[in-house]
Amino acid sequence: MTNDEKAQVAVLKDKGWGATRIARELGLSENTVKSYLRRHATPVTTSKVHLCSCCGKPVKQTPHRKEKKFCSDACRMKWWNSHQDQIHRKALYEYTCPQCGKSFMAYGNSNRKYCSHTCYIKARFGGDTHDE
Repeated sequence: MTNDEKAQVAVLKDKGWGATRIARELGLSENTVKSYLRRHATPVTTSKVHLCSCCGKPVKQTPHRKEKKFCSDACRMKWWNSHQDQIHRKALYEYTCPQCGKSFMAYGNSNRKYCSHTCYIKARFGGDTHDE
């Protein structure tokens, strides 16, 4: 591919043309145009500025990845901790403790049995009595 053809590919790509159309227009192989565009990809600039949901700072986005909503882990944790009512917990289970009979909720563990470590110890080792 000559330098003139490379320049023409860049101009046509900026106009919004696809690789197939560029290849037909310039009389090149479609795969040649595709590989050139892949190797010489320019960052996609969009007019939409992504701002952190917590602090409002601009968030740098990675192309071809899920949109980031927070500028840092600290902002993400701060926002989620202050918006507990907006979390849709799909893995929330309700149980009754076999030791104390208290009803409790467990998140993410479908095999949980006891409401606390203390109840587990009482059930497993026979309560508070110690044999000496």
